[in-house]
Parts: sequence; structure tokens; C-alpha cells
Amino acid sequence: MKQTFEENMPASTTTPQIQGIYETHLTVASLKTSIPFYRDVLGLELAAEFIERRIAFFWVDGKKNGMLGLWETGTGPLRMRLHLAFRLARDEMMQAPSLLQAKGIEVHGFHGEPITEPIVIGWMPALSLYFHDPDGHSIEFISVLNDEPDADFGMRPYAEWTARR
Repeated sequence: MKQTFEENMPASTTTPQIQGIYETHLTVASLKTSIPFYRDVLGLELAAEFIERRIAFFWVDGKKNGMLGLWETGTGPLRMRLHLAFRLARDEMMQAPSLLQAKGIEVHGFHGEPITEPIVIGWMPALSLYFHDPDGHSIEFISVLNDEPDADFGMRPYAEWTARR
């Protein structure tokens, strides 16, 4: 009889507390296009580029906090589009829509609707906005609020979140 993972664990074993995700990786069609987007548009620091392996790495809020890896795959017909979210401070979040739009980036809410301010995801609650990188990956900026959650709020503009009080 095969035992489950839980049955094999000693009763006194504790699990290490995960503090966050350190790194994530995306496939991209062209490093030549993607490096300037992540460096110049999003402001990430290029940590290393390995041309022979077609890989680039970026620090996310410094090398102790996080890393993003970009892996060039070329223009193959089967490309996966992924999602990742970068955590921002509340003040930065409020400025993000206009800053991104000034760089030619279309900013939208969860449902793809155009926005000029972050939306609030009520059940968390968190400020949120979305856009796409040159390969169509879904990028989210998010800032968790200290407010009490309100699942009935749904996902609506920040102005409506503050007006509900």
C-alpha cells in the first residue's frame, strides 16, 4: 500500500516559513526587445546577460529581494503567455498608471477595461493594475492595503473604494 506524503512526515516536523517568491522566469521572443522594456520601462536593474545561452536576469528591488529571468525562445509557433505581479508601495501605485501611459503602455483593470487609476480587489484588499510586456505576458502592479477586506466590493476603481466610507 502506497503512503501519502503526510503519512511519511514525522509528527514533530515543522515547515519552513516562506517569506516570498525570490525569482520567476518568463520566455520571451527577443531579448533585444525585452531587455529595454524591463530595464527602461519598468526600471529593473539588469543583473546579468548571457548572450550564448540567450538569458537575461534582472534584480527586483535589489539582489537580496528578487530576480526575474528572461529566456529567449525565438518566434516558435507555440508560446505561453504568463502572469506575474510586482509589489509596489501605495504611493508608487497611485502614480503608476500615468507613468506607464507616458511610456506608451496601455494600462487596464482586471477585466481588460482601460483605467486611469488603480482598481481595488476588495477581498484582499489591494490596489491593482495590469499591462502587457512585448511578448503579451500579463504584468500586474499590486499594493496590499491595510483596510479591512470587503468581498462584496468586487474589483472597482480606487475612488469608489474610498467613497464607500
